[in-house]
Amino acid sequence: MIKDMVKSKDSILKDYQNSVGIQETLISTLKKTLNNISLLRLALFLAEIILISIVISTGYHWILGLLMFVPVICFMLLVKRQTAVQQELNYAEKLLFIFQNEVAVIAGGKNGYKHGGAFADELHPYSSDLDIYGSGSLYALVNRSNTINGMKILADTLGKPTKRLNITDRQQAIAELTRHIDQTFHFRAGLQNHQPEQLEIIEEKLTHQMPAQLTFIHHKILRLYTQIAPVFSIGLLVLGSVFGGAFWQALAAVLLFNSALTFFYLKQINQVYYGFSGSSSLLNAISGTIKWTEEVKWESSYIKSFFKHEANDVPLSKQIKELSGIIQSFDVRLNFLLAALFNVFLLWDFRCTMKLDSWQRRSSALLIGGLYTISQFEELISFATLNYNEPEWVFPAITETFELKASGIGHPLIEAGKRVINDYEFNINPTVDIITGSNMAGKSTFLRTVGINMVLAFAGAPVCATEMKVSFFEMLTYMRIKDSLNDQTSTFKAELNRLKMILAGVREKAHPLVLIDEMLRGTNSKDKYLGSKVFIQKMIVEQTPALFATHDLQLSEMVEDAPALIRNYHFDIQLAESEMHFDYKLKDGACRTFNAAILLKEIGLSFNPDEHIA
Repeated sequence: MIKDMVKSKDSILKDYQNSVGIQETLISTLKKTLNNISLLRLALFLAEIILISIVISTGYHWILGLLMFVPVICFMLLVKRQTAVQQELNYAEKLLFIFQNEVAVIAGGKNGYKHGGAFADELHPYSSDLDIYGSGSLYALVNRSNTINGMKILADTLGKPTKRLNITDRQQAIAELTRHIDQTFHFRAGLQNHQPEQLEIIEEKLTHQMPAQLTFIHHKILRLYTQIAPVFSIGLLVLGSVFGGAFWQALAAVLLFNSALTFFYLKQINQVYYGFSGSSSLLNAISGTIKWTEEVKWESSYIKSFFKHEANDVPLSKQIKELSGIIQSFDVRLNFLLAALFNVFLLWDFRCTMKLDSWQRRSSALLIGGLYTISQFEELISFATLNYNEPEWVFPAITETFELKASGIGHPLIEAGKRVINDYEFNINPTVDIITGSNMAGKSTFLRTVGINMVLAFAGAPVCATEMKVSFFEMLTYMRIKDSLNDQTSTFKAELNRLKMILAGVREKAHPLVLIDEMLRGTNSKDKYLGSKVFIQKMIVEQTPALFATHDLQLSEMVEDAPALIRNYHFDIQLAESEMHFDYKLKDGACRTFNAAILLKEIGLSFNPDEHIA
């Protein structure tokens, strides 16, 4: 698949930097606005105190009584305005983080999202050897997910090859999202303003807790009184202000009853409220992100499949926004004075609970499905961002016939300025490719380059190459073998366990590909050679393609017995005045230049192969 994007990496970086400047200016303006609102709120508070003082000193008059409500109403309007500006500021700060993060990633810095270390597994067929999870990993480069499910989906994608038939669909979906890259920044900003587990808390509450917690509000008399109580309270307040006398006593009785009713049901109300507290801004942001996904006429069948669960005429974004409004109203109880005033006059907590009960019956199931859709978009957006940031990378062609052909393939975790690219291919018949070479010449990096680009390819993502054709493979690797004191496992035992896993995978998997870097390091050189030779022969018998990196030059001689099934490649060094130079280029044939003697000499251990110990 050919990319649609034509921007250079430098122009992409400049666009991000310009966006950073725009957001910083906006944030400064919003902070000034908030300061002005705070000053106005203080002025209204003082005005209310002055009016109360006048009433105390001159006596009550109905005009003064009405005037006392003006600062209160204005104060409430300012609180609403302040909330809106604060939400705008929070959003602007999260969007600033998005752009700053992309600047840092392109410039070679650290990605501010989770690096996926929690998904690391030494027993995984390839993830540990290919740096898939953890600091400095492929996950750390790609991840732009901020929900628990989004991070899990991404981890599964990188750890389990996508079914061959779905890879092309995912490529189309990622390419389509790349064309909407500006909107994806806003999508990510909307989800950045919360802790990763917060959506899961909301889902747990909607699914398992809230239905039981809302049963108390189903009482018919309680619901009826909640609806008419504000009419009594406000009516008696107006009558008392005009006529005084018995109306004030009646109002006092109603307010006392409302207070007692609220106190009696306080435990049940708190149970309903907790878990949603402070989440109105998150839900409002989610509504915006979902609304964008609803409005786009998606062409990709893969993305369209995300919306199969929706069967309601009312858009999910509107229903989430309604829930956000209910929670925002409920959050009045975070202000002690306003909570007391609203509850004694309006039974505010009961009214919010009734609205929440009505919403839960209509929309909770749809929201739960929508939360997972958000995570699915996060995972795809992670790859779309990679696609956008790396305009020179390409989508590989996925072929049905046995094949790997890569031109200009490089390691995606190495900076572009330091990255060395190579060409490599195999097709028609499976072969075992023996790669020899000296220390630090590039054998291990090349194996990881092939493997990690296959992980990207099978995720439907672009690869770090100028061209790539690949059929579907299930990788099995043997590179970083570690002993374990806790498990009483020696290096040799760990190697045997890994070999056992690989041999089982070769038998069980339909399309295995084996990557081996220096087999059997934990035993003597003779056993190492014999064991490696037997393993290579086993791969030939099983018709399993393998890349086999080794220092043992004897293994390269196996090509003489099976020239059609074994190929030799090497990485070498260039020596100039006892100085070593590496070009990290893959070359045909077995290596003839090694550097151990030179390295030993540098630390004071020179030797002559003709000398003998007396």
